[in-house]
Amino acid sequence: DSPIQGTPSWPRGTECMAKYNFKGTTEQDLPFNKGDVLTIIVVTKDPNWYKAKNTAGREGTIPANYVQKREGVKQGGKLSLMPWFHGKITREQAESLLIPPETGLFLVRESTNYPGDYTLCVSCDGKVEHYRIVYKEGQLSIDEDEFFENLMQLVEHYTKDADGLCTKLIKPKLEEGTVAAQDEFSRSGWALNRKELNIQQSIGKGEFGDVKVGDYRGTKVAVKCIKHDATAQAFIAEASVMTQLRHNNLVQLIGVIVEETGSLFIVSEYMAKGSLVDYLRSRGRTVIFGDCLLKFSLDVCEAMEYLEANNFVHRDLAARNVLVSDENIAKVSDFGLTKEASSNQDTAKLPIKWTSPEALREKKFSTKSDVWSYGILLWEIYSFGRVPYPRIPLKEVVPRVEKGYKMDAPDGCPEVVYEVMKQCWTLDPLVRPRFRVLREKLHHILAKELYL
Repeated sequence: DSPIQGTPSWPRGTECMAKYNFKGTTEQDLPFNKGDVLTIIVVTKDPNWYKAKNTAGREGTIPANYVQKREGVKQGGKLSLMPWFHGKITREQAESLLIPPETGLFLVRESTNYPGDYTLCVSCDGKVEHYRIVYKEGQLSIDEDEFFENLMQLVEHYTKDADGLCTKLIKPKLEEGTVAAQDEFSRSGWALNRKELNIQQSIGKGEFGDVKVGDYRGTKVAVKCIKHDATAQAFIAEASVMTQLRHNNLVQLIGVIVEETGSLFIVSEYMAKGSLVDYLRSRGRTVIFGDCLLKFSLDVCEAMEYLEANNFVHRDLAARNVLVSDENIAKVSDFGLTKEASSNQDTAKLPIKWTSPEALREKKFSTKSDVWSYGILLWEIYSFGRVPYPRIPLKEVVPRVEKGYKMDAPDGCPEVVYEVMKQCWTLDPLVRPRFRVLREKLHHILAKELYL
């Protein structure tokens, strides 16, 4: 590997990923290995060299063309783990997509004759061959000799070996508008090397996969391991959102690994004390005092102010989706439902007790619907992790809230904090305060507490 010529100019604070090893030749240099993440401090007088620091905080000069800028993954192009999958298209449409003939050009479609099965279409010596992929007892097969867990494993197998097909698969015919996820994470500097990730014990089981503790190049990390192709596809969107967000109170993405077999690993910073709701419930009033509750409230508010300023709506803000670090810093996580503020969303999976009335009723999501959820989260914090709307049956929550019902203040909650909650629960979203205003109020309350 030799570095490319020509150097870009990046502003202070830019994160970049090392593309090559650099041993350094003088004491002023900062040695690094391929895959290290570095932060630019300043461009030196010589534009071919930057002053940078590594994750341990050590500073020194680095050659500009040895590193690649880390960029937010753009969601404009449809990121796909299976960009060669074209869904419900006919045999004729598949053939027209594979013309002009190019041996080894391929796509996969849903079978028109056998619903539930798939068809592999391959261009070979000037014509298109169609191979039925049979779905049998949870596995896929073309010849009933070789069986695969998902389409990605099947395609990966036949790219290495024709194994009875007319040709091995050489070049995918991408569905229009799609981008191969692996290529996009590599291009933007977020692809990690699987060999450098050591996955250890499980720390949580989600409905989609496990969360495990891991070690990435000597750093303790959390790893979401997602095995199923359709589910992994949904998490690709979450990872691409995380590449665009940088704040001390948001759980930070470290990188992504996409394996050809369809496994997806999302690697993020390790939060030693787990979810905020569990932290509050397990420790309670004898351990956690008012200043700590206020600090957690502020941490979350600052993260949400940052999302507000960058036009992102979280849509699933709750104490279960806030994690606590070893240093007792609360950080917002779970960006599975986070979207650019303009997009709509299916409301089937929404947590009713945390979601604003207009979001439930009209699917109207905005920063102001996040403010409503933040009010509920404040109530969770000050009640030490109780479930909201205690003693009210779930089906009665929405009708009562729409008539103006507000929960009582949790025991021991300061009146000033309860006033903030009630402002968040204003039925008219336009009248609810912005996160910037909420942060100023909470800062004011904290300053008074500390002064007293």
